Amino acid sequence: MYRYIIVFVILFQSYTVWADGLNRLDLAGEWKVRLDPEDIGIEHGWAGKSFETSIKLPGTTDDAGLGTVNTLTPALAKPQLSHLTRTHRYVGAAWYTREVSIPAGWAGKEMILTLERVLWESMVWIDGIAVVQKQRSLVSPHEFDLSSLLKTGKKHRLTIRVDNRKKLPISVDDMAHAYTDHTQIIWNGILGKIAIQAYDAVRLKSVYASPNLAKKEINLQINLRNKLAKAVVGKLKIKVKDKMGSLPPVERTIQLSPRDSAINLNYLLGDKLKLWSEFSPHLYDISLELKTADAVSTLSTSIGMRELSTDGTMLKVNGEPLFLRGTLECSIFPLTGHPPMDKAGWRKVFVTAREWGLNHLRFHSWCPPEAAFAVADELGFYLQIELPIWENNLGKDEGVMNFLYEEADRIMQTYGNHPSFCFWSMGNELSGDFNALNDLVKYVKEKDKRHLYTATSFTFQQGHGVKEEPYDDYLITQWTAKGWVRGQGVFNSEAPTFNKNYSNSLEGISIPVVTHEIGQYAVYPNLAEIKKYKGVLKPLNFISVAEDLKQKGLLHKASAYTMSSGKLAAILYKEEMERALKTPGISGYQLLDLHDFPGQGTALVGLLDAFWDSKHILSAAEFRQFSAPVVPLLQFAKAVYTNDETFEASIDVSNYGQEILKNQGISWFLKDAGKIVAQGHFQSTIGKGHQGNVGHVEIPLQTIGQAKKLTIQLKLEGTSYENHWNIWVYPQKVAVDFGEVSYTRELEEAMHLLKEGKKVLLNPDWKKINGIEGKFVPVFWSPVHFPKQAGTMGLLCDPKHPVFADFPTDNHTDWQWWDLQIKSTTMITDQVKGGNAVVELIDNFANNRRLASLFEGTVGSGKLMIATFDLEADLTNRPVARQLLSSILTYMNSTKFRPKVIENPAILSQVLRYKEAQEKSEPKAIY
Repeated sequence: MYRYIIVFVILFQSYTVWADGLNRLDLAGEWKVRLDPEDIGIEHGWAGKSFETSIKLPGTTDDAGLGTVNTLTPALAKPQLSHLTRTHRYVGAAWYTREVSIPAGWAGKEMILTLERVLWESMVWIDGIAVVQKQRSLVSPHEFDLSSLLKTGKKHRLTIRVDNRKKLPISVDDMAHAYTDHTQIIWNGILGKIAIQAYDAVRLKSVYASPNLAKKEINLQINLRNKLAKAVVGKLKIKVKDKMGSLPPVERTIQLSPRDSAINLNYLLGDKLKLWSEFSPHLYDISLELKTADAVSTLSTSIGMRELSTDGTMLKVNGEPLFLRGTLECSIFPLTGHPPMDKAGWRKVFVTAREWGLNHLRFHSWCPPEAAFAVADELGFYLQIELPIWENNLGKDEGVMNFLYEEADRIMQTYGNHPSFCFWSMGNELSGDFNALNDLVKYVKEKDKRHLYTATSFTFQQGHGVKEEPYDDYLITQWTAKGWVRGQGVFNSEAPTFNKNYSNSLEGISIPVVTHEIGQYAVYPNLAEIKKYKGVLKPLNFISVAEDLKQKGLLHKASAYTMSSGKLAAILYKEEMERALKTPGISGYQLLDLHDFPGQGTALVGLLDAFWDSKHILSAAEFRQFSAPVVPLLQFAKAVYTNDETFEASIDVSNYGQEILKNQGISWFLKDAGKIVAQGHFQSTIGKGHQGNVGHVEIPLQTIGQAKKLTIQLKLEGTSYENHWNIWVYPQKVAVDFGEVSYTRELEEAMHLLKEGKKVLLNPDWKKINGIEGKFVPVFWSPVHFPKQAGTMGLLCDPKHPVFADFPTDNHTDWQWWDLQIKSTTMITDQVKGGNAVVELIDNFANNRRLASLFEGTVGSGKLMIATFDLEADLTNRPVARQLLSSILTYMNSTKFRPKVIENPAILSQVLRYKEAQEKSEPKAIY
């Protein structure tokens, strides 16, 4: 049924932009408001009445402190940990009213009220008389024709009823970001421009601007309106200018018939053509003027001359290879709870993203306002827009489908001219009736050819998502029929290797692939952020974690937890992104996320916080080493070597920059704490796209006599492009001298030896003991949203502790810890009094337990070291375990081994009990 209704809508489409001119009545300022939680306002005749409470519009009821006051107290529970908490919450109808004086000079004009952004539905009355135009949209302006009710030179009462209750099932648990409390809030109010615009009976209505690079011209579809009963002759003038100045105007005499009509004109740029891209975001401002005998109408828009295309599995912009370096924007603005409606607010987002090497933002299940597009235009960002839908039963509800078609029309009409509007997905992880979904893609694709399209940003629906849909220009996925295209699926199950890509997984895919939501590595909450929340949202989730840590005596460790877990997330993001860059056929990635996602169980997966401020885990310059138009890459087999081996690597370059790098000098260095151990230099011409095997590195490691962490650095000479990787080299022949240390795998034997005053290394079988499953990767997304996962967030240790004298390490997890972490069980040491965690594991913030995998303490007259990773099996082929064991033994045999007393050693029988004896009362994550 909805398909037939849509055809009717097409006939009345228009491509709108904000009109220029002086005939505008700005309605920003003080209004009166009354909440209507019982929904009685229409029945009781509130339209046309004034109210007592004042509110500033644009604004929200949250801004005004209206609604239900939050009374939650801090707790590691839902809803406190679900998302940021609204100080005041109101969902329902709210009535806004004020008086407006209509200028006397507006006689005979068409008067249109525009509300730039509203959730979800609005209705309007003039002096208590209803305007019969109920509006529904989550992503575009609501407009009302008030011409029949407004009298010039008179004062009227304007009443607007906004109802932000959910009207249609567009997402599960209200998680689609156009309408959610997880990121933005389900606010009530009016945002952005609020104005009545007066138009002459004959006017320019809108313009659809399209670049034509082949002909070096701008194609314009100019939509006209003539409400007179006769045809009118007008003179149309088109002016185009850019930052270099004005171009010659074009004038045409046209005849407007007494109805809506359209004309098509072309403006030839010729030699004045300059392209729009991330490297040169050149904009042309277009001004249109229509003069008739009685009036002058003006309209303006801007355009960037860019052309998007695909060439097999490669995206292209203006005929050049394009790789999307992107992250998500999920309407995360924690001071206001809604997106900024001005350019200043969006500049922070895009300037920061550019500083961190990105060129692309995906707007997950929503479409941003005009100001976002305007800033992206100016800075050269490639945007992906989505309809406001994240639904598992798409196509089953006729009302939802009608709404999506209408929203798609409104998006085209309102934002379609922007050159930054490059990509369009119908929604996030959609499933349901794919025939209906593909019909929707076909509809928008035929109607607006300025963008590239995909049916959905991934799907879990069987039979879909692993390959392209019939109208897809590109595919967004996390796996194909042949395997994963993101590291979450492999980093914990495969030993670290840096010479793999996803080429095998792309077999049979014939269009460009963009990897879906890569990353999602949780970082421990940065509690220093609490003081930044000075708006309508309270960080009760952060406060709950802080209070729990304080109660447990762990608050002093919070900043170290954030930094250490963040360092682990950073190395994983780096390898994720580099694998994509090394894969011919992958044309981009969409991170989840460069900045924190405060909802869905507090998913703090960013290297930046929710305010787009750095957590100082690493600098923007360091991140740009692997997130830039040009990235030097290294392919090598492993992270850990022995000194009888040779380090070998091939050099790749991902070149999506402005030019071919002819005879480019490339230097490599092997460094030990900044000191150059070996180096090399060569030249190569580096073409566009992924350029594999442009050089080779071969370094014998026999001169490395001690265990070392070394750094391989690549530099493209004469440029800012460089990159680096850590490797670890251990002696092949290493002493494993137990000396005075007694080794055992059984606690009972260890306790007996301790009574005799022995030094004991207790290394229980990690497969048998109780505790938390050892993993290399941290918590995925959120331990609250996904509670049934092994929930640690990396290790924390003191590299200066003498136990690490022969085992170089930083204070955080790095690749050399992989084998030890995978072959381990983490002890829960909450009940142990005394002793010292030498290698501490950071627990997830929903539990905040004391965890360790290397623990020391004095028991009676004996001294104990407990290691719950495998230091026993196959040490010949496990150089990391062998080296750590040697370093532990050297420390234990030295006079430096003087651990603190364990005051309650009997508790160790509970800490290290076998799994079959596990009690049901073990703490569990929040469900």
